[in-house]
Amino acid sequence: SLLRGAEADGGLRAESAAQITMYSFMGGGLFCAWVGTILLVVATATDHWMQYRLSGAFAHQGLWRYCLGTKCYLQTESIGIMFFASTFFVLLALAIYTGVTVSFLGRRFGDWRFSWSYILGWVALLMTFFAGIFYMCAYRMHECRRLSTPR
Repeated sequence: SLLRGAEADGGLRAESAAQITMYSFMGGGLFCAWVGTILLVVATATDHWMQYRLSGAFAHQGLWRYCLGTKCYLQTESIGIMFFASTFFVLLALAIYTGVTVSFLGRRFGDWRFSWSYILGWVALLMTFFAGIFYMCAYRMHECRRLSTPR
């Protein structure tokens, strides 16, 4: 009886230690995801991806604009291309999720349906696609206006 109690107590300690380890890994993963997300937002929003000298002046550029000296210009064509690329990746993710869900999980659960988060993903896909179209149209209009303006 005393031996069984000691074995049970040792089993509880081992289970408790495994749980603490699991939560430590989960905490580390959450921390890395949080920091990574913040760094991605900052990197995407800033325009210092590249620095160089152009005709003796300092210049720098990012994903959305480039700056020559103190004057900055939007890169509308690259914005449109990025939205099209993000549309492709969202489409890929949603297609894979749909296929896996229908093929594997759909057979396990008799009464199931896709819910609102899934639908938001498809709406986001449409929004990023149209954002790309709008930015490409804005770029074309800007280029046409720039080329028709006498110098």
